[in-house]
Amino acid sequence: MVSFVGAGPGAVDLITVRGMKMLQEADVVIYAGSLVNPKLLTYAKDTCEVYNSALMTLDEVIDIMKAAYKVNKNVVRLHTGEPSIYGAVREQMDILDELSIPYESCPGVSACFGAAATLNLEYTLPGISQSLVITRMEGKTKVPAKESIESFAAHNATMAIYLSTGMLGKLSERLILGGYKEDTPVALVYKATWPDEKVFICNVSSMEKIAKENNVTKTALVLVGDVIGKKHYEKSRLYAPDFSTEFRNAKE
Repeated sequence: MVSFVGAGPGAVDLITVRGMKMLQEADVVIYAGSLVNPKLLTYAKDTCEVYNSALMTLDEVIDIMKAAYKVNKNVVRLHTGEPSIYGAVREQMDILDELSIPYESCPGVSACFGAAATLNLEYTLPGISQSLVITRMEGKTKVPAKESIESFAAHNATMAIYLSTGMLGKLSERLILGGYKEDTPVALVYKATWPDEKVFICNVSSMEKIAKENNVTKTALVLVGDVIGKKHYEKSRLYAPDFSTEFRNAKE
């Protein structure tokens, strides 16, 4: 069996209990070495074979899985964060389907949720935003035209922008072109939940300058939206005294 496991955003104790147990039972671990905290490997047993996929091609990763499956070994493919977001897992699963090798998935905590915890942030504040857009700037990997930064910015919803730290100047221009005001709050979260995590609060027009001043060039998440200011929102109707629910009648 191959288990695709989300390692979480970085902190060793933010992997799920299920993911930790899968690591403990693994005979082989293939981990995304460029982004996964290597201390997570301490959960693996001493006899476990460990491979760093940052140094491997897709074919080499699959070869390890094939060899392990032939001798009935459990494989954990340890991806950063939540594997369903920018995890490149589908291409691996399709090949495993062709080879009739069974696999399963274990979710993880994505960086945007680790960052929200660091900031004590609620992405969906009533009256400000009820949507969270998770997206990225176009780089080596193309982005569909209908999913441009401008098209998402037009909604003025909360945005979590991955894999874009090296293009903050262009990102700023496109956010403003799409509809965000220049003073819309931004949080730059470097290595969310890692021991060397850093957070910089700025705005759409200043984020490139702030990043340069603090030498933030990669491994940072860009959070955009008025929710970061934590002001001028409406209280949830769920707990309002004049609001009835399935469990509580409105009070006079």
